[in-house]
Formats: sequence, C-alpha cells, structure tokens
Amino acid sequence: MISEIQNIKQRFEIIGASAGLDRAIEKAVRVAPTDITVLVTGESGVGKESFPKIIHQLSHRKHNKFIAVNCGAIPEGTIDSELFGHEKGAFTGATSNRSGYFEVADGGTIFLDEVGELPITTQVRLLRVLENGEFIKVGSSKVQKTNVRIVAATNLNMENAISKGKFREDLFYRLSTIEIKIPPLRQRKNDIILLFRKFASDFAKKYKMPTVRLDDDAQRIVQNYRWNGNIRQLKNITEQLSVLEQERAINGVMISSYLPDPKNNLPALISEDKSESDFSSEREILYKILFDMKRDLNELKKLTNNLKSKEVSRSETIDDVENFIPQSFHKLNENSLDDNEIMESNQSQNKDDKYSFAEEVVEEETLSIQDKELELIIKALERNNGRRKAAAKELGISERTLYRKIKQYDLEL
Repeated sequence: MISEIQNIKQRFEIIGASAGLDRAIEKAVRVAPTDITVLVTGESGVGKESFPKIIHQLSHRKHNKFIAVNCGAIPEGTIDSELFGHEKGAFTGATSNRSGYFEVADGGTIFLDEVGELPITTQVRLLRVLENGEFIKVGSSKVQKTNVRIVAATNLNMENAISKGKFREDLFYRLSTIEIKIPPLRQRKNDIILLFRKFASDFAKKYKMPTVRLDDDAQRIVQNYRWNGNIRQLKNITEQLSVLEQERAINGVMISSYLPDPKNNLPALISEDKSESDFSSEREILYKILFDMKRDLNELKKLTNNLKSKEVSRSETIDDVENFIPQSFHKLNENSLDDNEIMESNQSQNKDDKYSFAEEVVEEETLSIQDKELELIIKALERNNGRRKAAAKELGISERTLYRKIKQYDLEL
C-alpha cells in the first residue's frame, strides 16, 4: 500500500509525507472502486480538489465525464438550472431546453465543491438524486434518471450549519458516507519545506531565474508559522520571494517580512456566521435604507395632510418642512436645495399654490435604493481615505461585499 500511495502522489503531483496526508490518500484509493458518496473536508487551501480526481481516475467511471462544480460561485437563482437543466420557457431567458450537469455526466462523476453553499431548495433536489438517482428539470414534470457518482467538498463547519438550519442533516449524512479529512499545513510541518522547494523550483523555471533557498533560521520560521491560507498561502509567499528578492538565500528576517500576523488573518475554516455575512450584511444595509425611507415618507404624508386640512402661511409651510427633513437625506444628497434656493423657488410660485413645496420635497426624497447605497459607499470610502477594510466595517458589510459593490458601480479610487 505504501508504494501505491507513492505512485498516487507522483501521478497527481501531491507533495508531502505526513501520516495524515497518507491516511487521506489511502481512504481515497480504497473507496474509489465503489460508488459510495464521499465528502472531502478541510480548511481552505489544503488541496481538497485533488481527491475527487483520484477517486474518479481509480474508479470504473474513469472513461466517462468528470465535472467539477463550484456551488458557491453559481447564483442561487440559476443553480437548479445548472445542476438539473431546464425546459424551454421555464423562466425568463429560457429560450431553449438545457441539459444540466447531472444529465451530461450520466455514468461519470460530479464533484460538488463548496457544497455547504447550496440553497435549501437545491439540497432537497440533491437528496432525491442521492436516494434514488432521480431528478426533474426546472419547468418540467417528467422524472429523469441519472447514474452519477457524487464527491463533495466543503470548508464549512457543517455541524454549525446544520444546527442553524442552513444545511439539511439527512443530506449531510448521505454525502458523508465516507468522509476524508485533509489535515491543515500547520499539522504537516515536515511537508512545508518540501512544498516550498517544489514551488521555488517551479517559479525559477517559470521566471527563468535561480531558485530561492531557505536558510536554517528561515526554515524554522516557516515550519512554526500557522499558515491560515495553507498550501495556497505558502505558494503565494514563495512566488513573491522568487520575484522580489535579489538574494537567492532567504534568511529569517527576509521571510518574516512576507508573513502577515496570523492573528489578523481570517480563519481558514469558515464558520457558518462568516458564510452568511456576504448575504446578511448586504440585506441589512438595504433594510436600513428602506426603513428610513418608509419612516420619513410617512412623516411627509402626515405633514402634507396637515397642510391640506388647515390654512397656514407659506413661510410656516417652509419652516415646518425644512425642519422635518432628516439629516440622513442631507448626507445622502449633497445636491439638495438650501434655504436661499427654497425661498427663490417659492417666490416664483403662485401664492395660492400652498402645497407645491411639500410635493417637491417628496419628489426629491424618493431616491432609488441604488442611489442611496452608492452615496453611502462613496461617503464611507471618502471618510476612510479609500481604506476599504475600514469603510466596509463602518458600513456594516464584509470586505468581499464592498469589493463587489465597487466593481458593480465602477467606482474609481
């Protein structure tokens, strides 16, 4: 079995000799000839994507299709169509029939990466496939059969996800018939130097320069570092050293300057709270805007009704409305009218038109949610001198959500 594991490592370019890694490879080799569903778990960056390939290539399905699906990268509204297909006219834009991955990969293997990100409704459909191999296309009533082997992977804490109702417990047990845990890099200290040498050699060939080497002090530092990003982070650091350092012999001081404080890094094992943040934080900022708009518009309606129910002077009308306008609207709309402009506007109006100004205020304040969201983002970035992390914290959203919004609105910083 030891020689077989070594052959697998060479074939799939897996570097390392730790007992935990060898145990994971051994389990993959043993389960491959069967059709048992496998769940690969481990922190982000540990190399989970290699194990579904091992399982597929060593199975009787190796001559059929292998499809890898990143469940976290597909929008919730289209993931059912991607996985199970759809009929023509099933939804807007469905101009023709489409075969999903489970139909295309019939007889082969589907790798569901980040399976913990699947919506609950999709989880129900997936459970049916696992139980009896049946699925129904979106917009169809015809039951279809598929013979697909499923290998899933996740870096979420699935127990937390189940306890919070974000992942079905019955689906988890069906997916994890065999669970393969990939150890983090900090538990494979002897493998760190081997991986560094492999990456350094690869980058030396890529950039046509001598290979960087770690001295004893640098080796001690990298072996004791936490590596929250695991192999992906180590590869990134190795590439930086290969490109930026003129000296090919890397000492402890040099390597330390490239290693961020692990206390400030996000944990590589994503908690359920973190997985929800991108969605909940975006909802929260929209809810805040909607609630503020609703409250302020209700107040404006009351004020308008009062103006209609009793005769008041134009100056009193202006004072009442101007005193009412919330500070949030002043912040969101820097181009709103000032007092002088209001007076000039009123003087040009017919004296009998007592309510036109209140109507103008309502029209001015009914901005779209996108306009207000954009204003909030710009203000936060300006107040924090373009520091996105600080701006995201002030807005109450994640950096990832803020990056997406900056790209969406095409903001130039």
